[in-house]
Amino acid sequence: MPLPPILQKLPLPIIGAPLFIISNPRLVIEQCKAGVVGSMPALNARPAAQLDDWLAEITEALAAHDRAHPERPAAPFAINQIVHRSNDRLEHDMAVCAKYRVPIVITSLGARTDINDAVHAWGGVVLHDVINNTFARKAIEKGADGLIAVAAGAGGHAGVKSPFALVQEIRQWFDGPVALSGAIAHGGAVLAARAMGADFAYVGSAFIATEEAHAVDGYKQAIVEGSSDDIVYSNLFTGVHGNYLKGSIRSAGLDPDALPESDPSAMNFGAALNDSGPKKAWKDIWGCGQGIGAVQQVVPARLLVERLAREYRDAVSRVAS
Repeated sequence: MPLPPILQKLPLPIIGAPLFIISNPRLVIEQCKAGVVGSMPALNARPAAQLDDWLAEITEALAAHDRAHPERPAAPFAINQIVHRSNDRLEHDMAVCAKYRVPIVITSLGARTDINDAVHAWGGVVLHDVINNTFARKAIEKGADGLIAVAAGAGGHAGVKSPFALVQEIRQWFDGPVALSGAIAHGGAVLAARAMGADFAYVGSAFIATEEAHAVDGYKQAIVEGSSDDIVYSNLFTGVHGNYLKGSIRSAGLDPDALPESDPSAMNFGAALNDSGPKKAWKDIWGCGQGIGAVQQVVPARLLVERLAREYRDAVSRVAS
């Protein structure tokens, strides 16, 4: 199956993952201008009315870039929608996405036919997050156009499947668009994702350590200084298992090596966006994937993409030789 036109001819086979609280129009615009799909969660815009302003800013900035640089147009952008009962903004945010005909919608924590149909009605493409082959089949059955295989080591809500196993099982029955997520922060890993059968690499944590990211300096520096040894996998903070930086857990007064289990019904994105009250993911407990050992400094998003592109080309040459 050929890729949807919107996903063809990207300069780099990379989708920037939507980073809860951290992604913003400035980061998305710079990602797209650099040649990778930029994305952000709709819920990052608050109050809800701000989403309209943000989508206007993104679409106008990318259109201006394309007029000025017809020889290297910007990559498309994506908006992440949390399809979960705790997201009471979904209907509003989908209406705003329809207004701007958002080219790519990334759905997470639930697959719904009505959401997919709505995106298709304005000509958009739906990519759905999955952590195993069972969820992948359900997403495609409900009308998603493609899949984001969230393997072990990914930042935020991640699965436990090896990327080798997950992509292999999906490719046995699905020939549509697949992006692979899981500890990808180096251009060589981007090539490896494609070699395994994915069309795109899904890169998230590395973009936290960029100048445009809406993250505190301590968070960015922790990524620069950290490695896979500094990551812990727990469901305590949202009710769903995810990967987090141990240092932020210690700062919250908890022992990252002795965390209790949580009730999955504890998931509540509305609470996570509230600045008051006890320590919360993702504001205080910092999500992060295992690939951060490749991140050596905080740089503009453009320079991060240039590094990934250089490493990707070097990896292609190394394998070819």
